[in-house]
Amino acid sequence: MRNSAGLALIGAAFAVLAVATASADTASFERCVASLQQQARAQGISERVAADVLDDATRLERVVELDRAQPEFTQPFGDYLERRVTEERVERGRALMREHEQLLARIYRDYGVAPRYLVAFWGLETNFGTYFGEIGVIDSLATLACDDRRSAFFSEQLMDALAIIDRGSLEPDAMEGSWAGAMGHVQFMPSVFKQYAVDYDGDGKRDLWNSVPDALASAARFLQAMGWERGWRWGREVSLPSDFPYAKAGRDRPRPLAEWQALGVRTAYDRPLEGSDVEADLLLPSGHRGPAFLVYDNFDVIMDWNPSLFYALSVGHMADRLSGVSGLVQQPPDDVPRLSRDQVEALQQRLNEEGFEAGPVDGMPGPSTRAAIQRFQKSRGMIADGFPSRAVLDELAVQVAER
Repeated sequence: MRNSAGLALIGAAFAVLAVATASADTASFERCVASLQQQARAQGISERVAADVLDDATRLERVVELDRAQPEFTQPFGDYLERRVTEERVERGRALMREHEQLLARIYRDYGVAPRYLVAFWGLETNFGTYFGEIGVIDSLATLACDDRRSAFFSEQLMDALAIIDRGSLEPDAMEGSWAGAMGHVQFMPSVFKQYAVDYDGDGKRDLWNSVPDALASAARFLQAMGWERGWRWGREVSLPSDFPYAKAGRDRPRPLAEWQALGVRTAYDRPLEGSDVEADLLLPSGHRGPAFLVYDNFDVIMDWNPSLFYALSVGHMADRLSGVSGLVQQPPDDVPRLSRDQVEALQQRLNEEGFEAGPVDGMPGPSTRAAIQRFQKSRGMIADGFPSRAVLDELAVQVAER
């Protein structure tokens, strides 16, 4: 009985604490909204929108949880690509290219982005418009603007969303999207919508939810503004000779194609590379045992859209598949270790302790970590591909999870 009574008291205490925390969060959110209203007025947004729209904003705890959530394990490139560039998605994309052939040709003429790239973005962003997200954008942006982690960024996005409403482009209830505030067929953030969305079907509205012409033309305009080069591809899969110097691979290490060819690089189908003066980076997303890619300037534009290397490679590969190219010639290995954030941190810590300068110990295996791995591999006489292989992890005594 005493134990039951004690547990009941503990439960009641936690319930009171939860209510108190929720009340404090609500009060803090209300103060923050009042400050955001002042910010909106200072930026010239009408009182109707600054007051009425933000008065109705609701704090969404689930949005805070999603923003703070981090994946427990890193996802190998092969798994990432397999889940995003599926046969079903490729076939659907090809059908949509045929259905919208005239529209896509007109967009290409106006903005210089080939149809296969627009449809690839469309497929990866919302599975061709089958899921936009169902969260009120004003609620999600207000919630994130009032959270300390990325307040400045989301405050700016909220101001842009309010400006869009103030101009009469959209009603607040129509602005639904992802938990982070991305909207429509191609998941534009409000700042991108405000600057680059176009009324391409001529109905007087910039509608990225219900108008495929508006959505795809807006995506093309955005890509054009970021520097998309008409007539150029994103990159290509290539084959490497057995004696290739892998230390030359990596982002921001461009070489003219003539130099890559002199090193024995050929297309995946064993043909010579075209365009000797064009510069390209060589990427090895699965290490030396997986596929290799030469990527050009348009790849950098894809990275500006979404800074994930795997995402950008998936867009490029999806575009190739839509144009009739078969799957990768060299498949990613299926025994790549899945690393938790703690394991990545342990890897970074060990590299730093050994003097290989992996940078901040943050659990994110970015360019600094890959460069440090390359330096470590070279020092041990290993193939210096910058990839955290089992051999590298074993050498550094980092325990890995079984797949």
